[in-house]
Amino acid sequence: MAKVVVVYHSGYGHTKRMAESVAEGARAQLIAIDADGNLPEGGWEALNAADAIIMGSPTYMGSVSWQFKKFADASSKPWFSQQWKDKVFAGFTNSATMNGDKLSTLQYLCTLAMQQSGIWVGTGMMPSNAKAAQRNDVNYVGSFSGAMAQSPSDSSPDEMLPGDLETAMLFGKRVAAVTAKFKG
Repeated sequence: MAKVVVVYHSGYGHTKRMAESVAEGARAQLIAIDADGNLPEGGWEALNAADAIIMGSPTYMGSVSWQFKKFADASSKPWFSQQWKDKVFAGFTNSATMNGDKLSTLQYLCTLAMQQSGIWVGTGMMPSNAKAAQRNDVNYVGSFSGAMAQSPSDSSPDEMLPGDLETAMLFGKRVAAVTAKFKG
């Protein structure tokens, strides 16, 4: 079985809830980046030992949170020795608006994965874009690059839509399946 790690920062709890769904689908270890942008003890070692790294950040002002960016900048140490070369990577994000420039965040995460000489995995899901589509459908936000969710700015993490969380879970499952193919 592939060893998958989900590393994420969450400012208000929505991205944490999404990370939990991704991790459930991937049967992955969760590593939270704290409010100061640091990993917990053993975090770097877990990332180094992983076959796949799924990264998550809320979208703030069109990109990742500063806490995630601090983690990304610190990843120059494994980059220098190409420690994460050929690992599978993927990413997810959440913002308060339907667009919210979430694609910019996913592109940032993909660029980071490419700089680490990684292999990027998208959602592999068709969007829910027919007239009959409902907001709670899987991949209603319609992302291919990575999983996206939308949570109104005045909502609690408990109010996240089941469709967005199912999208995250299915995304995690896909990343684990693709990683198993590469590992095998």
